[in-house]
Amino acid sequence: MNIETKYHGQVEINEEDIIQFEQGIPGFEDEQQFTILPLDDEKVFYILQSVKTAPLGFVITNPFHFLKEYDFKIEENYVEQLQLENAKDAAVYVILTVAENFNDSTANLQAPVIINLKNHKGKQIILTNTNYQTKQKLFQPTTK
Repeated sequence: MNIETKYHGQVEINEEDIIQFEQGIPGFEDEQQFTILPLDDEKVFYILQSVKTAPLGFVITNPFHFLKEYDFKIEENYVEQLQLENAKDAAVYVILTVAENFNDSTANLQAPVIINLKNHKGKQIILTNTNYQTKQKLFQPTTK
C-alpha cells in the first residue's frame, strides 16, 4: 500500500510492516497505525511514521546504540498488553527531539517505544522509579 510521509514523500509499505498502537501514542491517541522507515543510510535513525497522517512522523533511534548502560524493566501490565513472550521479541526505540545543532538533540529515555516484533504491537511506555529524563542529551553519557 502507498502512504504519504513527513520525510520521504510517498512510499510503498507492506501491510505486515504496520505496527498497531492500540491506545495510540500519548498526545496522539487517535493515531494507531505506524510504520518504521529508515532516516539515514546507516540505519541509526528512523521515522516512526503514521500510516494515516502524513505530517506525523517521529524521529526515533535504538537507545542502546548511544547509551550502553540504558536499562529498565517493562512492567507486567505492558508485557501483557504487548503480548510479549520473550525479551528478544521486543524492539526498543526512543523518540528524539531534534535540535537545530543535531548534537544538542535529546532523547525521551523516560518513555521508550516498545514493539513486539512477532505480532507488530507497539506501545510507548512510561517508566516509573527512574532517573531517566524526557529530554536526555543523546550524545553524552547518562546516569540512572
